[in-house]
Amino acid sequence: MKSKDAIESLAALAQESRLAIFRMLVKRGPEGYTPTQLGEKLNVSSPTLSFHLKELQRAGLVDVRRDGRFLYYRPNFAHMNGLIGFLTENCCVLADKGCGPGCAPAEAEVPLTKRQRA
Repeated sequence: MKSKDAIESLAALAQESRLAIFRMLVKRGPEGYTPTQLGEKLNVSSPTLSFHLKELQRAGLVDVRRDGRFLYYRPNFAHMNGLIGFLTENCCVLADKGCGPGCAPAEAEVPLTKRQRA
């Protein structure tokens, strides 16, 4: 990930409503939510929600898929994990002593879901 992309992503998340929307989508996983479902869960009006979803999508944090006449917004896990990896890739590289397990660079892998583990 390039610095410019990380800055765009972090800027998109640096707003309370967008952060809440993104966190709700992460909880839901790849199935995503329709804008109506998100608006009801977060008590956000449709125009406001549309604006925030567009910003998250522009930053690469959210994808949208069409199922018939419905749109489902879902997190872009690859981008999210890339951002986390970017933030932690150089953790403790200049330290004189080891930083311990709390500073292990993040892997860009997505944990298995319950269905995948079975």
